[in-house]
Amino acid sequence: MKGSIPLSKINIHATCINYRDNGILFIGPSGSGKSDLALRMMMNKGARLVADDRTDIEKKCGRLYASCPQNISGMLEVRGIGLCHFDPCPFVFVDLAVELVPAGEKIERLPEAQTAEFCGVKIPKIRLHGFEISAIDKIILSCYQNK
Repeated sequence: MKGSIPLSKINIHATCINYRDNGILFIGPSGSGKSDLALRMMMNKGARLVADDRTDIEKKCGRLYASCPQNISGMLEVRGIGLCHFDPCPFVFVDLAVELVPAGEKIERLPEAQTAEFCGVKIPKIRLHGFEISAIDKIILSCYQNK
């Protein structure tokens, strides 16, 4: 719509974690591994859950800020087990978007730098297969390469 004002706060289908003060936003279709990858990073790398399945994002101080809708705070859906409760991280500034793609979809070996844009803020983006064993290591490498 011509002359419309961009939304300052939106709710998206995504999972978000805080890993050593790096906000990581997992985006992708249902079943692509967003919650599973968050769980693995929480259980094995000390990450903290910000939001699962639905994430509130907004622009604050020129950065992308993520938080969780109050009614699902601290809950993570673990397939085969159900809803699990964790001590949530109330918010994080997002530093990286991880787009999870279906297993059969090809990912470039040497991709050009990519970004994702939310609320007028661009952040680095990588594309991964969420259930790949090295996915966590690739995310951690990307956190430090983008600083």
